[in-house]
Amino acid sequence: MNYSHFGHKMGILSALLVLQLVLSIKSQSTNCPRGPPGPQGLPGNNGVPGNNGMPGVPGHHGRDAKGETGPKGDRGDPGPKGSDCPGVNRKQCTWSKEDDKDNGLIKECIFNKNKADTSLRVFFDGTLRITGCTGCCKRWYFTFNGAECSGPATIEGVIYMSISQDLHRHRHIEGYCDNIAVKGQVRVGFWVGNCGGFGDADADTGWNAYSRIVIEETSQGQP
Repeated sequence: MNYSHFGHKMGILSALLVLQLVLSIKSQSTNCPRGPPGPQGLPGNNGVPGNNGMPGVPGHHGRDAKGETGPKGDRGDPGPKGSDCPGVNRKQCTWSKEDDKDNGLIKECIFNKNKADTSLRVFFDGTLRITGCTGCCKRWYFTFNGAECSGPATIEGVIYMSISQDLHRHRHIEGYCDNIAVKGQVRVGFWVGNCGGFGDADADTGWNAYSRIVIEETSQGQP
């Protein structure tokens, strides 16, 4: 007997039997019913972060970018007519003569007013004093064409002295007069007189210095 040939045949036969057994088990498993789902597994760990992506392409200009110039608009309607401005119409009268008059006109300055509905600003700068009395008072004031201002009030300054002294001091008297409804010449006068409720006293105007009256035409002020 050839044992090697016999062993080869037995190996082939064994392989065929194993293959038949596997096919039989597989056939039986496909006919079995599916079992119930198993329990949910535990969550997995986070994955490794990915690499940065490639830069995107540039976007369009945003709202802050300067756009194109728009078309020229239509011309607007003319605005309302503004009020006429008198401009600077001013005069200054100066003198250097001392005047020891106690009552009366010290200086008159002629001013040409351009419009009837404007105001006059006036002021006096100079040296004033009273002397030789106790508890006395003197008054210096402006007039316009011979009358004191009444719109809104007189333009004046007073000096009161409680004891007799001889003090020459610089004084400034200023104001606006709104009720001079005149176009043309206005006589602006600067006067000295007595205070209300007081008697006469020794007055002096313009000692050892220039005196001046300044007149300026202005628009009407607020009421």
